[in-house]
Amino acid sequence: MEPIANTNKTQKLGIQKSIRFNPYDPKFQANPYPFYHNLRLVEPIHQSFTGMWVITRYADAKAVLRDSRFCVNKMQKNVKQKSHSLEQRDFNTLAQAIDKWLIYLDPPEHTRLRGLISKAFSSTSVNFLRPQIQKITDELISKVRHKGFMDIISEFACPLPCNVIAAILGIPVEDWLQLYHWSDKLSNILDPLSSLEDYEQMNTVALEFTNYFKSLIAQRQKSPQQDLLSALITVKEQNNKLSEDEIISVCMLLFLTGEETTVNLIGNGMLALLSHPEQMQQIKTQPMLIQSAVEEILRYDSPIQITTRVATEDIVIDDVTVRCGEKVLVVLGAANRDPAQFPEPDCFDITRVNNNHLAFADGIHYCLGAALTRIEAEIAINTLIQQLPDLKLSQDQPEWRNKVAFRSLKALPVTFTPAVPV
Repeated sequence: MEPIANTNKTQKLGIQKSIRFNPYDPKFQANPYPFYHNLRLVEPIHQSFTGMWVITRYADAKAVLRDSRFCVNKMQKNVKQKSHSLEQRDFNTLAQAIDKWLIYLDPPEHTRLRGLISKAFSSTSVNFLRPQIQKITDELISKVRHKGFMDIISEFACPLPCNVIAAILGIPVEDWLQLYHWSDKLSNILDPLSSLEDYEQMNTVALEFTNYFKSLIAQRQKSPQQDLLSALITVKEQNNKLSEDEIISVCMLLFLTGEETTVNLIGNGMLALLSHPEQMQQIKTQPMLIQSAVEEILRYDSPIQITTRVATEDIVIDDVTVRCGEKVLVVLGAANRDPAQFPEPDCFDITRVNNNHLAFADGIHYCLGAALTRIEAEIAINTLIQQLPDLKLSQDQPEWRNKVAFRSLKALPVTFTPAVPV
């Protein structure tokens, strides 16, 4: 995705300033929202120089996400093309590993796979995990409470979702760190700036991850446990069940999405609250506000900023025709700041009502792990606020990672009153 510029529409509107929308610009990464507002005002359905369409209005974004004439972008095809173009390197192991990722499947494959695993990720099912998530959260905070300072990203937000997924899958505790390192490497698959070395590492990690889970699946087939991995092995619907490759794919995707979505949600959420201390204090005195707060964080600073779709036929959006085969970049972060949908969209308000954001997308590809991600964020953010007194930012201008599709902090250093040793 290249820098986007267009002057025609601005001239028609009598606006002399051209649109400059460069998602690789450090200024954009530090605060993309003014750029989104400018693009939405001047050219809300904008075509880039390479033919990709950029959608910034809420109504248009929702329509595209719900329209079955748009399919998902096939990441496996992209990896194979990368394999061919980068010095004839073979990344087929990586391509095969992501072949069954739910986020890159369309019906009927998507319908079948989602139907088999959706019950395990329903709100009712994941609510039973609250005590386990709270225990893991408390353990991570106990490691830093005595210090009086920490980096929320590296010391808390990053290990938390990985440890939670590992725990609910039934992975031995001694292997958790290895799974964290693997998921960290694999997350580069979602970064268009990933280098040849990144792809080589991901290819190696995909093979190691696959071999590890093949061994673990074989153990569970012989001796099932009360864990998610055993449930995935035994799930059956109308004589239909998951293959070994599909189970491994589900597990890999769980770690990957936790690495990006949950980490960014916790990091962005704590930054927003620390920047609005009066609202953080509201949560401290009224913990029941945490659910509403998480929804506002999802809207205000969405962890996933962009999702991609491909037109399967010529489709008209408003007065613009998207041709068959053209890519559409649905900018979730822009849609969630659309004043036509959200009053005072740039105002952070944890008591906001009717907060129907698109942070988890919409339609058949609405995030399957949304309920789990919400619960992790609710527990993580509330526990940080309740257990670390006088929590404050120790850096005025936090740095953002160079990731186009994600809103992702490099670090979030904070100080607090250290716990007194007992």
